Amino acid sequence: QKNSCVLPEDLKNFYLMTDGFQMTWSVKTDDTPMPLGSMVINSVSKLCRLGGSSMYALPNAPTLADLEDDTDEEGNGDKLEKPHFDSRSLIFELDPCNGNGKVCLVYKHAEPVVSPDTEIWFLDRALYWHFLTKTFTAYYRLLITHLGLPQWQYAFTSYGVSPQAKQWFNMYKPITINTALLSEEADSFVNKLDPNKVFKSKNKTPVLKKKPPSQPPGSQKSHTSMTSAKTSSLAGNSSRK
Repeated sequence: QKNSCVLPEDLKNFYLMTDGFQMTWSVKTDDTPMPLGSMVINSVSKLCRLGGSSMYALPNAPTLADLEDDTDEEGNGDKLEKPHFDSRSLIFELDPCNGNGKVCLVYKHAEPVVSPDTEIWFLDRALYWHFLTKTFTAYYRLLITHLGLPQWQYAFTSYGVSPQAKQWFNMYKPITINTALLSEEADSFVNKLDPNKVFKSKNKTPVLKKKPPSQPPGSQKSHTSMTSAKTSSLAGNSSRK
């Protein structure tokens, strides 16, 4: 009511179930837990509007609208109309991203009447806009898929995540950080194991036992006759004695 806008249906259903969401997880290094992942959806009370007040508590301090450059299209590779900090758009912070930027719910057409169409955009620390998703549901899936890893939103920018954050991606989400490679080579992460080669039976050559050489039939007969002759001569000698 304060900003004369209506929450999108999927985000409204989310807030009807729970007033915000926060989940953190840690890794253990040298037996010491170190916070790593963080997934946050601000509560309704923390759904603050951006661009409406000055950045500093000083007289005549500049606002975000004063710092906006209309000619700058950095991070707008899809040629989508980027949000504006002035009255043309309504911008609400969904996730502070641990100081690495802001994920925002954006009503891009706020004049003369606020349009119910919303988008999810990422505002980096240099105040450049980067489109994330068309709906809150799609963004929520992205948040869960990337495990809340540090600076995961920068994977959707032209300059990507930092080298330190890339190390965590390579450890916990290697396919996510290599999306360009995955799109170019569809089989780069496919197991190319050929079961026919793995389970192919090896034909073992049977070991033949060597048989003693067989004697020819003629030699066997001569050997028999010689044996019988020796036997008869021995019998004659014994009879003579």
